Amino acid sequence: MDFRFVEESDIPLLTDLINKAFSVERFFKAGDRLQLDDTRRHFQLGKFLVAEEDGKLAGCVYVELRGERAYLGLLSVDPDRQKSGLGRRLTSAAEEFAREMGARWMDLRIVNLRLELPIIYEKLGYKVTGTEPFDLTDVPITQPCHFVQMSKELGHR
Repeated sequence: MDFRFVEESDIPLLTDLINKAFSVERFFKAGDRLQLDDTRRHFQLGKFLVAEEDGKLAGCVYVELRGERAYLGLLSVDPDRQKSGLGRRLTSAAEEFAREMGARWMDLRIVNLRLELPIIYEKLGYKVTGTEPFDLTDVPITQPCHFVQMSKELGHR
């Protein structure tokens, strides 16, 4: 499996992968997680790291550098490859990239309705640091929810 940063030409396939991986959230969201324009905006603000196998995208993660802090988001693994450790490998690669760019902390946020996610991220060293409203007005939700903020100190190698 190869890891690389995406190019602009990858955006349509990347958007499909993210929406496929986030289809598990349809129990509280109506519609897809991202549109092409959303992915393009992220592409301009940060970096997408992808895992590719046999020319196909197997997973991705988004990293946005914010000074000494970095943001990890849109961790997506093709449903056929979930529970294979690929999400953990993508997270580790994103943390290493952020560390190399000078970030000392990695932040993320998850939706409180995804009860399995805090446990997964806690195993990776993240701690809950707070909550914030679910403010994505362009993503219609079918039940009340909020974000749980988590953070991890990256240190330096």
